[in-house]
Amino acid sequence: MPILRFSSILALAAGLCTAQPVLAQSGDRDDILTDIILVTAATRSEAVDTAEPPHHIPLPADTVSLAARAAGGGAVGNGAVSGQFSYRGLFGERVLGRVNGQRFATGGPNAMDPPMHYAPSILVEVLEIARGVAPVSQGPSLAGAVNARLVETGFTRSDRVEASGYLAAQYRSADDSGAVGGRVGLATQDWRIGVIASREEGDDYRFADSRIAGGTLFERNLYGVHAGLKVAGGEVFAEYRRSETDPSGNPPFALDIVYFDTDFLQGGWRGELAPQVALEVKAGHVAVRHLMDNVTLRRPIPVQRRSTFASADTFTADARLRFGSPTRRIAFGADLEEADRFVRITDPTNANFHIDSQPDVEAQRIGGFVEARLGLGALEGEAGLRLDRTTQNAGVPTLGTAVPMGPRGLANAFIASAREASDTTLDAVMRLWLPGDVMTPRLTLARKTRVPSVLERFAWLPTEASYGLADGNIYVGNPALKPEVAWVAEAGMDLDSGGFTFRPTAFYRRVDDYIQGTPFDATPGVIDSTVEMVASMNGDSTPLMFRNVDAELYGLDADFSAMLGARIMLEGTASYVRGKRRDAADNLYRVPPLSARLAAMWHGQGWFTGAEVTAAAKQAKVSATNGETASVGYAVVNLFASVTIAPEVELDAGIENLFDRFYQPHLAGLNRVGASDVPVRQRLPGAGRGVWVRASLRF
Repeated sequence: MPILRFSSILALAAGLCTAQPVLAQSGDRDDILTDIILVTAATRSEAVDTAEPPHHIPLPADTVSLAARAAGGGAVGNGAVSGQFSYRGLFGERVLGRVNGQRFATGGPNAMDPPMHYAPSILVEVLEIARGVAPVSQGPSLAGAVNARLVETGFTRSDRVEASGYLAAQYRSADDSGAVGGRVGLATQDWRIGVIASREEGDDYRFADSRIAGGTLFERNLYGVHAGLKVAGGEVFAEYRRSETDPSGNPPFALDIVYFDTDFLQGGWRGELAPQVALEVKAGHVAVRHLMDNVTLRRPIPVQRRSTFASADTFTADARLRFGSPTRRIAFGADLEEADRFVRITDPTNANFHIDSQPDVEAQRIGGFVEARLGLGALEGEAGLRLDRTTQNAGVPTLGTAVPMGPRGLANAFIASAREASDTTLDAVMRLWLPGDVMTPRLTLARKTRVPSVLERFAWLPTEASYGLADGNIYVGNPALKPEVAWVAEAGMDLDSGGFTFRPTAFYRRVDDYIQGTPFDATPGVIDSTVEMVASMNGDSTPLMFRNVDAELYGLDADFSAMLGARIMLEGTASYVRGKRRDAADNLYRVPPLSARLAAMWHGQGWFTGAEVTAAAKQAKVSATNGETASVGYAVVNLFASVTIAPEVELDAGIENLFDRFYQPHLAGLNRVGASDVPVRQRLPGAGRGVWVRASLRF
């Protein structure tokens, strides 16, 4: 199992935490196509008082940025707590995101709360990233998958009650932010109970003697309880968490977060029914309540004041039965997911103005899979099939008396439409590898699908809601959309000679019926429809409609590590992806440029220090349809150090952006805040030079 080991990590308020370390590999080859990132010090097992090299690089980063440091990864910067994970050029709902294995619908129509929003890095213990494509057992997804597992109290090996915990705190000067958090619990060999909590808060970040004024401050709390009891050869488990995000700036969006109040509940049973027969059943509910506006942190002119209320409730149930061992098995499973959403746009100064842009929108999915892990002589393989049936429908929107005639006409047309859709999708994945003492070749072939989102189908009102594209364009839905179908092939190898590892992968993904915004009609800029009239009133006379197009993505990524002597280690990654349409002379939107990262570490007795360079080339292959602008290349240098004060106490510190380089990552969102040192519609820059420090305690 490839392992990306991170330092003890305490995130800072904006979600800043450790950085990705050296890639190592264990002898467990059955999960060779999953990257495991150990994040917090709670799981660290390396002996720091020996001559062994360090296995982590302490750097500040939020959870999305941690995942993005894996080969093929990227971070879509939509605000301090709203970043999305990009994988091989795809992001948003195309990448499966979960927390503690739980799927859920985001609460906002612009995905201000993507899955990793609910996984503050100070509380993340492990990040699991499916390399290339996600197995069918994880659920439907077009691309890869990431699962954030939060710190948790485990069982002990005795019948005595034992206490354990992990506490951390961090400060970062770039945005004057801080975070505290951790876990405490009690457990025996038969039962366990624990609590987790974190608090993050930060101001607008600084760059090159300037500031993102009024745009990137944030505040987030999370607390919860988890428990387990061994019963009937297995474990009954349950967990509850409450996440509260208070006013937080989102400069790439027209509105900022006022609050997200979200409750997570999940429980079930897992264990063995008999030797070589394992069962897991679980059910969960996630309730999101959300308010966003442009008046709490901004100062718009009165006619442009807006407050939008949104809610999302997701109910899930899963059951899976496994015959055999984890490395030689056949598994059957079924899962159910139901998501109910509602979005209402209001004018906080006019009680008679309200529009239900997503009126009681519902989506239900029921699916099943079969997946086998087998050995064919020296060859190892995993193959699976998944079948899903999805139904979607929308209710009747209501509008206030102050709403003008244009939106009223669109609402009446929507009410008269069918407002429902259903799809049956089939996914198939085959992964093969040939284990070797030094080199392991591997091959993946897959057919992956994605059903259009309820937003892409039922967005009857032209707005900027686009699940986080944050490009300033106005979009409208299309009930005639077909599911996306991706045909995937990838080949690579894992080379491990002890002191040197190298894992390159080449991939190709052909996507039929790829969903993208395209000009609403054949005469862009000519206002000859109600949709264009309403869009023009909202500042965009060239709205886009979600339509099916044909696309392809291909590229190469790799990671490596190398020991130079007994105390010096090098490690890094490189990623390249090319995304373009097959039906038109255009590029796909927000595809990252060629990027690379290189780190060097020097290990001493109970301490280490090092430096890291991250670089990206320019990106000129941009989407004309989305009005995307090119970006320039950059390189940024970071310094870091770590010292173990006592066996359970560690202190980390560093300097980020040592040379105070001004740079604008290509995947960063475009600024929409006028009172800022960043011009409107320019990419948000990365943070300037700053120092950070954190301390962690394990007991």
